[in-house]
Amino acid sequence: MLFRTTRGNMFFNEASAGEPVMDPSSGEEVEKTVFVVFFSGEQAKAKILRICASFGANCYPVPEEIVKQRQIFREVSSRLSDLEVTLDAGTQHRNKALESVGSQLWRWILMVKKEKAVYDTLNMLNFDVTKKCLVGEGWCPIFAKSQIEDVLQRATLHSNSQVGIIFHEMDTIDSPPTYFRTDKFTNAFQEIVDAYGVGRYEEINPAVYSVITFPFLFAVMFGDWGHGICLLLGALFLILREKKLSSQKLDSFTEMAFGGRYVILLMALFSIYCGLIYNEFFSVPFHIFGKSAYACRENSCSDAYTAGLVKVRDPYPFGVDPSWRGSRSELPFLNSLKMKMSILMGVSQMNLGILLSYFDAKFHKNALDIRYYIFFSRLSFFGCKQIRE
Repeated sequence: MLFRTTRGNMFFNEASAGEPVMDPSSGEEVEKTVFVVFFSGEQAKAKILRICASFGANCYPVPEEIVKQRQIFREVSSRLSDLEVTLDAGTQHRNKALESVGSQLWRWILMVKKEKAVYDTLNMLNFDVTKKCLVGEGWCPIFAKSQIEDVLQRATLHSNSQVGIIFHEMDTIDSPPTYFRTDKFTNAFQEIVDAYGVGRYEEINPAVYSVITFPFLFAVMFGDWGHGICLLLGALFLILREKKLSSQKLDSFTEMAFGGRYVILLMALFSIYCGLIYNEFFSVPFHIFGKSAYACRENSCSDAYTAGLVKVRDPYPFGVDPSWRGSRSELPFLNSLKMKMSILMGVSQMNLGILLSYFDAKFHKNALDIRYYIFFSRLSFFGCKQIRE
């Protein structure tokens, strides 16, 4: 571009800077190229400067006299050596400061964590001015009462305090918070239910029923014992290595799958069961109990619906007859079967929820919820909807 702009009236030479140079704006090391341009005339100079500015090049004037060039070279070299000495001194000072801090850093972090935990606990306590003590109120399950008392006694002994911690039960009219005891098997199901809402104190916990209904409804919709075996292998892998995986830091997807490993296990088992009912192994039927119970009188009736078929042996003892595969009635029959099973299971689960709401209202002696608000209104509305459908 310089050659065409000046019509060849210039001399250009370039060379690599050698080492990467740090860009002051971005802080990254970039490759630089040094170039020199010899030209004649002020117009050519203006054009060359504009072209260099458009490409973001840094331009430095070079005097024509050799004496001034050598003087500039000495000044730049002196400034460069001074900057290198300053940078080396700053680097050494920084390293010494980091070494002195590094030996004490873990103690500072531990002290900050302890102070943070102490003040976080103090924020949950109230100061009694008359008795000059800290008072804390909270809820705990009945079965954990003895455990809390033991922990408080150990804390008093370890702190060498002259005044012990007093644990006292209080009577209150406030409703206690909801708490459900879970283990590693039921915890994932409880979290799924809690994502939709947490019931009041002493209400029936629907997570108990969801342990079976949730994975079984999944299997009704995605019943295939080939895919179920794949899910089962994945769930067994997570379960057998749960001790090792629980002590590691996992990514978000693996942590989600590991937390729901027992949910995946039940979904896999029910998928295998429903897949055997549908007789589907990766969408391919299997003659598990021998050949089909029906056969054609003639070879021309292979695509018939029911006409022309004769029963030659006992019906399939379990699952769908494989003769439905490939026939004209395959999609209407199998889709109808799966849809009706899904509807029956879904309606049964919703009726179970309405029935549980009745027992909750009866336990809390809330006659309005039973008569008007919850039970009969939902039952009548849902029943009318089923009749209409």
